[in-house]
Amino acid sequence: MTDATTTPGGNAQWRDRYAGAIMNTFGTPSRVLVRGSGARVWDADGTEYLDLLAGIAVNCLGHAHPAIVEAVSTQLATLGHVSNFFTTPAQVRLAEELIALTLPGAEPGASRVFLANSGTEANEGALKIARRHGGASRPRVLALEQAFHGRTMGALAMTHKAAYREPFEPLPGGIEFVPAGDVTALRDAMGPDVAALIVEPIQGEAGVRPLPDGYLEAARAMTRDAGALLIIDEVQTGMGRAGAWMAHHLLAPGIVPDVVTLAKGLGGGMPIGAVVATGQAAELLGPGQHGTTFGGNPVAASAALAVIATLRSEGLLERTGSLGERWASELAQVPGVTATRGLGLLIGVALDPAVGPASAVAEDLAQAGFIVNAPRPDTLRLAPPLILSDEDADAFTAALAALLAARLAGAPEGAAITGHHD
Repeated sequence: MTDATTTPGGNAQWRDRYAGAIMNTFGTPSRVLVRGSGARVWDADGTEYLDLLAGIAVNCLGHAHPAIVEAVSTQLATLGHVSNFFTTPAQVRLAEELIALTLPGAEPGASRVFLANSGTEANEGALKIARRHGGASRPRVLALEQAFHGRTMGALAMTHKAAYREPFEPLPGGIEFVPAGDVTALRDAMGPDVAALIVEPIQGEAGVRPLPDGYLEAARAMTRDAGALLIIDEVQTGMGRAGAWMAHHLLAPGIVPDVVTLAKGLGGGMPIGAVVATGQAAELLGPGQHGTTFGGNPVAASAALAVIATLRSEGLLERTGSLGERWASELAQVPGVTATRGLGLLIGVALDPAVGPASAVAEDLAQAGFIVNAPRPDTLRLAPPLILSDEDADAFTAALAALLAARLAGAPEGAAITGHHD
């Protein structure tokens, strides 16, 4: 579908200008997006898409949600930025909310928050907490194979993929990787010289793979016994994405990690990250040992408060859980889909090799008006706004079924795609 309002130059000319002005860190953008509303976006040619990626799990309330627009506009018109020589009510209120939402089982009064600008920065902060905890006597930090924690040097050191790491070696040392979900391997690696273990409850870049039942409980017991910190990276999975405030609340109810990192959906599109720590971990970073110019600024904090209030008032956690369960079940029945994985509205759709690479399927879907991505060669990732309607979810299922049927039948790529999504 084409919108009546297009942007002068269109996709092709804006891509040419992009190539002449932007570093080539992301490759060539497939489209130039100019407007969004709800679960839909429009490109510079006026073409409409159902956004089932939401900025990779960022735009949890969709695009141009009035609660975020109002919060940001009001705060910016009141007080846009202060240095961290000062604080603001929005910063304090957000920290209090995050402690309550993230660590409900922690000892009252024992938790603290550091507000940053992104998930990578949150994980950098968590690594510094681990180093302060470990000191010279605990030089090892454990991470999981297939993990992704970010691209700055410390976060990259905890990220497993060799293609991300190798161009920037030597990276900060002392990081070791153990197989994800393997309790025996974790037990063998754990010891009194380990400062921390960092895990994602659902490994997004690995193809949306939840840790198996019992793993987080075992990790909590082992880290506690060894005197190590347990850090849970909820950057992609937190803030309702899995159908609860945190994915670990569903996968391991009752455990209390030492540190949780957040970002993505926290600001609903505004750049913000957070480190939430409890107990000794909350006291390890003192004055001058960590900082940020923009972290905790009142505009981003106000956006995050609006996100939290809207998730509550609109019942979106419960809605996310119920829609995600139904949708994943129905997608799993589509011929050409071998399995679905994930929780809530973070869904990995595993594809039969016969349909071709997931990246090609994702591009065919974009041609049909659906934005998804392919984190692995055999997997599509769905991370739509949590406001997604049943009708939109069903329209995608129908379009995917038609596209995969055409591919399985050997039809030309893009044939028989009928995904209408008004």
